Amino acid sequence: MEKFFQIAIDGPGGAGKSTIAKAVAQKLGIEYIDTGAMYRVLGLKMLKNGMEFKDSSDLRMLLDNTSIDFRDGDIFLDGEPAGHLIRTQEVSMAASACSAIPAVRKKMVEAQQKMGESKNVIMDGRDICEVVFPQAQFKFFVTADTQERARRRFEELKAKGENVTFEQVLAQIKERDLNDSTREASPMRQADDAELLDTTDMTAEQAADYICEKVRKTVK
Repeated sequence: MEKFFQIAIDGPGGAGKSTIAKAVAQKLGIEYIDTGAMYRVLGLKMLKNGMEFKDSSDLRMLLDNTSIDFRDGDIFLDGEPAGHLIRTQEVSMAASACSAIPAVRKKMVEAQQKMGESKNVIMDGRDICEVVFPQAQFKFFVTADTQERARRRFEELKAKGENVTFEQVLAQIKERDLNDSTREASPMRQADDAELLDTTDMTAEQAADYICEKVRKTVK
């Protein structure tokens, strides 16, 4: 691809955003930036430090002394690979809690925008289309039925050996949806110029192919 472009993907948890975005990045040969993982590693660090999920001088100091980067398909927290530590339900809820803090979102958005300044990227999260990359050429709001999203997350957690019930996962999905859509800072919503992509009856591969076809038709 010779023409510079950005693909922005928003949507709720369990809709398959990250899986789809990774597949698109591979198919198009562009960089994938997992913004949700950025909040997860920060939530992990806050948990490890026993911090409350609210704005404070301690939090701002932690933000100033936190390094987050992507290399070789993994996310690095303060120079250490952290991808294997951030997919638990505890960290998922911590990510949702810290992402509601305006100071956290400001810091993360600045970092995300910097990452996408000079290269073709695909980025997924909950406020990418309107806040991080409002100028993105391609915007999608990826979602799925609540029960289906809970089923996917439940299967993912079971495969990792976590002791959870479907009912617990469903309740947490609903709680996170509520938190994400009602928070004061950049609430999750479908941008007016973002295309709705319902993946309830689609595989991640089918969704990725759909996005790639849209891009290839426009970018020569």
